[in-house]
Amino acid sequence: MRVIAAGTKRVSMAALICTKPGHWLRLIYRIHLDRGPAKGRRKGFTETDYAGLLDAAHQQLGGPIVLVWDNLNKHVSRAMGQLVDARLWLTVYRLPPYAPEFNPVEGVWSHLKRSLANLTKHSPTSSPRW
Repeated sequence: MRVIAAGTKRVSMAALICTKPGHWLRLIYRIHLDRGPAKGRRKGFTETDYAGLLDAAHQQLGGPIVLVWDNLNKHVSRAMGQLVDARLWLTVYRLPPYAPEFNPVEGVWSHLKRSLANLTKHSPTSSPRW
């Protein structure tokens, strides 16, 4: 998502919708700010960032995690596979390559993007770019 803010080019969010029997749903998330080109700066989340999010969820939920994941390139990379294999408490199921009917989070992201876009400052001639 592109935003207009002092030096910020893009805001990325990675989130987990978590459920545990007998508990309320939880949204566990991390945000990454892309401040533009600079040596050593990354645009978005890395495999290590996703693993950190999963570790935080594991700690907060206090038990094993069953993760249903889409096919984002970072989710299916060799590095991510190694990070997943190192976590015995994590079981991963992958969605088919294109399956919006199995991936309800796509509707959540769509709504969130529209909601956040309404909060940004736009010039009269510009429109949000996704």
